[in-house]
Amino acid sequence: MPYDDSGWRNFGTYGANRSAENVRGGKALGRALEDALSRQITEGGIKSPVTSPRGLKARLNYLNSDAGVEAMREAGITVKSRALNNWFAGTQKPNPANLELVDTAYWNLRTRRIRDNLGAFKQHLNNQGNGTAVEIHPINQAHVDEHARRPNLEGDQAIRTLPAVRYVWNDAIDAMKAGDEGKLEEIWDDIITDLDSDWGAYTYVSYIGLGA
Repeated sequence: MPYDDSGWRNFGTYGANRSAENVRGGKALGRALEDALSRQITEGGIKSPVTSPRGLKARLNYLNSDAGVEAMREAGITVKSRALNNWFAGTQKPNPANLELVDTAYWNLRTRRIRDNLGAFKQHLNNQGNGTAVEIHPINQAHVDEHARRPNLEGDQAIRTLPAVRYVWNDAIDAMKAGDEGKLEEIWDDIITDLDSDWGAYTYVSYIGLGA
């Protein structure tokens, strides 16, 4: 058997490691957190395109600070300070090339600010104590030796959902930021204990999705 009730043993003996998507749960949890954070950065950002008056004005309002000007310079904007001030005042419009760089500067600064202060992301996943749903996909057994494949890990019924995972997100996000896969592994083990006696089958997984 490729695993027992205490988790996977000698992972890869029967070919599970031949599929690159099959990883430890802690690693997959880290990826899921990064995906959810990217969604928060993108979906919470300015929706109007930078080529529209509204989208440009919103981005320039966001960038109208020392940090914003620095982000614009880092993005490659080289116009003089007077031109920047005219952009901020709305009396001059950037040319098409600079419009693209304004957009880049906006997203870079937004990303940096959110990643530097993950409190809002923690609140998002804690969801006022209601927690976040976790969808768990078992390992891909396509490359597992046929005699060692487990029927309970095949088909849609093998995808498990925990509708409200609570109390782990602050530590999980801190571990993600620190790159602490050991801590993420501990947290993943805590999460899957809410599954039935088959929890050991989900020590390794192919994908974790967060409903946030």
